[in-house]
Amino acid sequence: MSNSTQTPDALLRRLEMTVLRRLDGLLHGDYHTLFRGLGMDLADLREYQYHDDVRHIDWNVTARMQTPYVREYYEERELTAWFLIDLSPSEDFASGQVSKRRQALEAVAVLASLLSRNGNRVGALFYGSHVDTVIPATTGRKHVLHLLHRMQAHKPAPHGRATELHDLLQTAGQVMKRRSLVFVVSDFITQPGWEKPLALLAQRHEAIALRLYDPLEMELPDLGLLTMQDPETGEQLLVDTHDGVFRKRFAEIAARREETLLDAFGDAGVDVLELSTEDDVADALLRFSDLRRERARLSAGACRARASGHAWR
Repeated sequence: MSNSTQTPDALLRRLEMTVLRRLDGLLHGDYHTLFRGLGMDLADLREYQYHDDVRHIDWNVTARMQTPYVREYYEERELTAWFLIDLSPSEDFASGQVSKRRQALEAVAVLASLLSRNGNRVGALFYGSHVDTVIPATTGRKHVLHLLHRMQAHKPAPHGRATELHDLLQTAGQVMKRRSLVFVVSDFITQPGWEKPLALLAQRHEAIALRLYDPLEMELPDLGLLTMQDPETGEQLLVDTHDGVFRKRFAEIAARREETLLDAFGDAGVDVLELSTEDDVADALLRFSDLRRERARLSAGACRARASGHAWR
């Protein structure tokens, strides 16, 4: 059976034997670089250490002691994680063997398993042409399988209506009653207006954008005449990819959209886990972990410099 037709049960078993086992070996069970703790009660103050969340720095103490200090919190025993999953028609696009939708299924399977097997609760909201499914948060492998079954069985939304991602984000804000870890799983091919709801969501929750894309959406190869179809509206257009000027213009538009998208994530204060349809999910998660480590290291250096400036004044 090919990966594209695997049942959720077979998919999860395969991922447990390959991706999850590999992550265990490389992360040694330390998932803090992937999922930060969401404790709410202040326990103590201590010196900044590698991997600490820079948002917990106490600037008054830091300036007084001339070295970064962080507030230490009691972490809640259970973390609640939500997957806000965009299953609109554009997610079915694939230039190769794997569609964005299939890649999303594998990523959700890995992340939900990592979280659930450590006793954390996992829930999900699905968006087709509107928010049509809410899976309450609970824990356990059986629940992860239920989520994957529902996700795989979700019928594609009909063509003709553009995605409105702000609907998913606003609904999620109403559903999630407690502070949570939130993954927004989408290609972010959507109508404008999602940026503010995402920023509002990130103010209350730990939000991560799991952004899906296909390489063909970034750059067109020279394949001659092609019929291109808008996956959202179904509209078709005949284009000549042999035309170098057309390919260059396509790449420039894609690059501008990419820059705008990353700016929006930055403005919202949301970390981005980029996942191509050609990516290995484990590799993508490890890149994300490495980026968080590097950002923590750079932030720590900036904090020390800032603390030194406070003390000098």
